[in-house]
Amino acid sequence: MRKGLLLYNPAAGRFPVQRFVRGALQPLQEAGWKMEIAETLSGTHATQTAHQAASEKYDAVFAIGGDGTVGQVASGLLNTETALGVLPAGTTNVWALEQGQRPLSWFNWDALTKNAKLLAKVNPQQVDVGFCNDVPFLLWAGVGLDAHTIRKIEPRPRFIKHISVPHFFATTVWEATFWHGLDLRVYTDGQLVEGHYLVAVATNIRHYVGGMSTLSPNALLDDNEMDMWLLSGNNVADALRHFFDLVVGRHLSSDQARRLPFHSARVESDASFAIQVDGDPMLGGRRAEIAIKHRALNVLMPENALHLLKNPKR
Repeated sequence: MRKGLLLYNPAAGRFPVQRFVRGALQPLQEAGWKMEIAETLSGTHATQTAHQAASEKYDAVFAIGGDGTVGQVASGLLNTETALGVLPAGTTNVWALEQGQRPLSWFNWDALTKNAKLLAKVNPQQVDVGFCNDVPFLLWAGVGLDAHTIRKIEPRPRFIKHISVPHFFATTVWEATFWHGLDLRVYTDGQLVEGHYLVAVATNIRHYVGGMSTLSPNALLDDNEMDMWLLSGNNVADALRHFFDLVVGRHLSSDQARRLPFHSARVESDASFAIQVDGDPMLGGRRAEIAIKHRALNVLMPENALHLLKNPKR
């Protein structure tokens, strides 16, 4: 019998998730899991609780929340045998959307049950984890306009989460009106690229912009490689052009967007800049060091998402 922990964030999402948590129990128990439930008190508490579960040899910790919660739980499970299971219930759930999971929403009340069924009988897979200035991330680490916007809007009150996409878009446009990009030096595996950019974002996954954009359509989660995307420009018109290009996929052929595959990277500027990891703000500075820890995290993934891996375990 496998042992698991349902760890939920009561502040996640557009409405309280607590009343829906037990919906995930039945499919897991029917598949032979012995389950316990715990509530997170903070991001640090989520990481510490996950780490404690790993030290007690739990087979998996199922994170119920958004991408922030997922990242916090993942941080506590790095380099352990305990797997991360994601049951999306947050404002944004790009990690889960990437794998075909529909999050808990007004129109999908039984999402936790459905997603628990998808993960109940799968084998753990190993994925890469990025580190930005020693802070782990699963999705992205970004410098520039997206990080600048995230620093302005987080943390968001719950009522704002009901209009999260238009709120983020409007805030980005407002910030771009007064913020004109950065002169950056970007080193990827020893190669130097210099220029003036609105955004520099390292991605481990395919999607971006809250899941609306397929940024790196061929990205794999376990290939020991990430993509650094550089979006040039210096005004709000450039920001809007990049947004619409990203949504429809024109960035892939745009001369204003550049992709640099890398194993290790460094972003530098003479001016201080904001940094975001997995959609959460972190301490900024004038340098961002990005490294990859290959296959450092065990995860439970739906069977139909194994195409996101180079070497899946069947």
